[in-house]
Amino acid sequence: MAHEQAIIAGGCFWCTEAVFNDVIGVSAVESGYIGGTVENPTYKQVCSGTTGHAEGIKVTFDPDVVSLAEIYDMFMGTHDPTQLNRQGNDVGTQYRSAIFPLDDAQREEAEAAIARWNEGHAGEQAVTTIEGPATWYPAEDYHQEYWQGEGQRNPYCLAVIPPKLMKLRKSFASKVK
Repeated sequence: MAHEQAIIAGGCFWCTEAVFNDVIGVSAVESGYIGGTVENPTYKQVCSGTTGHAEGIKVTFDPDVVSLAEIYDMFMGTHDPTQLNRQGNDVGTQYRSAIFPLDDAQREEAEAAIARWNEGHAGEQAVTTIEGPATWYPAEDYHQEYWQGEGQRNPYCLAVIPPKLMKLRKSFASKVK
């Protein structure tokens, strides 16, 4: 079983991590930072909005079970790709909607996913950027698997994550664990 990876950023990484942990064929989701200028940034630094990094996730998946196109479509369908540098109350470039392809094939698939989303949403345009190459920095341990632990008691997570999970279940039911 071969595995591939995809890196995406769609606002708070706790929220996107929770979505992709529910996808059949995804074996790991790591929260982290990407796209900035500071080496080994901390959460505090990234939250300041001064490092240029986005909060992102690295998704490890089995392409025989879930394709990269499906990963990107789920990403586009479970956050608001029309909001520039924000997701809901999270405002700043660290919460931008972005795809960080790892090679040219992923870049082409990212372009196609954005085009599919735009075609399906007449009158709306995604502001999702395609960035990179960029260095990936894993977030601190306490951010990993956040929804499965502390997130279940965090009012912010309780308000934001369940609607994203509902979008996933509604639009991608056959791919949900």
